[in-house]
Amino acid sequence: MAKKAMIEREKKRQKLVEKYAAKRAELKTIANDESKPMEERFKARLKLAKLPRNSAPSRLHNRCQLTGRPHAYYRKLKVSRIMLRELASNGQAPGMVKSSW
Repeated sequence: MAKKAMIEREKKRQKLVEKYAAKRAELKTIANDESKPMEERFKARLKLAKLPRNSAPSRLHNRCQLTGRPHAYYRKLKVSRIMLRELASNGQAPGMVKSSW
């Protein structure tokens, strides 16, 4: 189980990403628009840099929904490999069968 603080920090980052997504996208389009004057593009870059760092989507980290584990994460299922195995063993993951040979 991951530390509760790490899980809460990740939730806080997710909220910030959602809050600033529109503003960040707007500033990025202005900054990358070649037809705009250089000064306006530079001002957009400065405003973009003033936004909170944790509002950038690249700061997010995928975590297991059940345990908060950051490694060995299956995106499609949103769980870690350990929990996937446990769910499959208990028969709670549909379509998964315990292998034996």
